[in-house]
Amino acid sequence: MTTNTKRSSAKALLEIGAIRFSPTSPITFKSGIRSPVYVDNRRLIYHPAAWHVIIEGFKTLIETRQLPFDIIAGVAVGGVPHSSALAYNMSLPSVFIRKETKGHGMGNRVEGGPVAGRRVLLVEDLITTGGSSLSAVEALRAAGAMVTDALAIISYGFDEARLAFDRADIALHALTNFQCLLELAQGEQLLTAEQLTRIRRWLADPQAWDAQ
Repeated sequence: MTTNTKRSSAKALLEIGAIRFSPTSPITFKSGIRSPVYVDNRRLIYHPAAWHVIIEGFKTLIETRQLPFDIIAGVAVGGVPHSSALAYNMSLPSVFIRKETKGHGMGNRVEGGPVAGRRVLLVEDLITTGGSSLSAVEALRAAGAMVTDALAIISYGFDEARLAFDRADIALHALTNFQCLLELAQGEQLLTAEQLTRIRRWLADPQAWDAQ
């Protein structure tokens, strides 16, 4: 991913308040990890200019890395707005993957149309441990799809997630990262030196940071 795309994506998230820094009052993820940074990409759909930056960034990433696919899939619920907008923009079919099989109707996890024998590109808004994304990959593969790549707006970069994606044979492509985000936040004086140090310690080892 180009430096310009990383920076423009990170800047768009900061400008709309999608990134909240709280190094002294950490929030707790579903996984149990306590974090001094909260990412709320759901805010993007309320800010069309910033959202446009993200969708165009995905298109640039796809073109730059020459990713092969026929269908774009979104992980419910956070990835669905972005996968749908991207597919519409590129005039391609899209589907979405439920968190679990419906208890009524057709009992599908993959909704929108058939994926058997098709190459599917997965879109997620945020990667923490990677559990929801890789569960979606399993559902797509169970439905007969070929899945080799996944897009995300940003990933926390945890080793746990990297290893999980490697084991699933999925290449993860994120628009931006926390190094770029923190550099911009520092430049705009959104963080003190002490807060920046605390957040970087957390990124290096979130479990040990919580113990501190």
